[in-house]
Amino acid sequence: MKPYLHFSMRRVRTIGKKVLILHDAFPGNEPLLSNKDMELDKFDRQLRLLVLLTTEHSLSVDDISRKLDMSRRSIYRYIDAFRALGFNVRKVGTRYSIDCDSPFFVHISNQIHFSQDEAAILARLLSERYDPTPAERALREKLASLYEVDALRRRGTNDALAANLAALFQAIRQERMAVFHDYRSTKSDVPTDHVVEPYVFMADNKEVRAYELATGCNRTFRVDSIGRVEILDMLWTHTAGHAPYYTDLFHFSGERRFRVKLRMGHVATGLLLENYPGADSYLKLLDDGRHELDVPVCSFLGVGRFVLGIFDDIEVVGSPEFIEWLRARVHSMAEKIDKLPERRKK
Repeated sequence: MKPYLHFSMRRVRTIGKKVLILHDAFPGNEPLLSNKDMELDKFDRQLRLLVLLTTEHSLSVDDISRKLDMSRRSIYRYIDAFRALGFNVRKVGTRYSIDCDSPFFVHISNQIHFSQDEAAILARLLSERYDPTPAERALREKLASLYEVDALRRRGTNDALAANLAALFQAIRQERMAVFHDYRSTKSDVPTDHVVEPYVFMADNKEVRAYELATGCNRTFRVDSIGRVEILDMLWTHTAGHAPYYTDLFHFSGERRFRVKLRMGHVATGLLLENYPGADSYLKLLDDGRHELDVPVCSFLGVGRFVLGIFDDIEVVGSPEFIEWLRARVHSMAEKIDKLPERRKK
């Protein structure tokens, strides 16, 4: 007959979310518990005690024993171990607690908690995202509580501007309409009201892009020119009209982008990297030692100035619209040069 193990009466112990099943084996009636299982059980009890002493104000040993079904001897032993590990164990009379400013918690907090500046930067970046993903929307919601008026005041912003920024951020986050009261544009000194759907911040939160219901167009509003932002209890109804607004490598902005491809020598490449630090992500090294720049632009004016300034070291590849723009620009410059007065002969 082949030997076999007979299992009966299973005893179940819960460890966190895991269930450890202990079997009574034959022969004998002692449970077979591995060293790994015992270590898990011990760690589970220590962790539950640590959480309890941290989250509760203070507890007596009897309270702990009753809540965790743990012996008084084990409780005292674990508390001594916590002290040895550097936790700030407080004892008031016969009651114990652990301070949240213990080095362990401070270290963990520093690793996973954002500073006010970090939270503000993340909030701004997420606000500037057009058509964010659900995960980005969820993260924006979590950061919203860190991006309030008081935080903006600490960054040197006046109260009215801070209130407007906070209201704008809330309107974008909740996808609600808003009224820009007493807006003063650069073209007119007469303040006007605008019913809009603000959907993206720009220029380090100095400007906001919004769909204006009266004109049916997207406009850029300066935040410091808004008298007061009023959030309406109305959700966006013109989302399809919210055109993305881009800023290119050369600091020009617009709703459309054009592809430009250049092949550049060492001088042009060095000049580009010196003046536009973000250009390296658009560069590719070619076999002949030159670099190819393949970049989207919102206007030919910025990239055109760069190309015309060092034209001898640059070759325009493809980009027929850009080539036509360059040709027209050179023709216009030639006409201006022809109109310059001739140098007088001595």
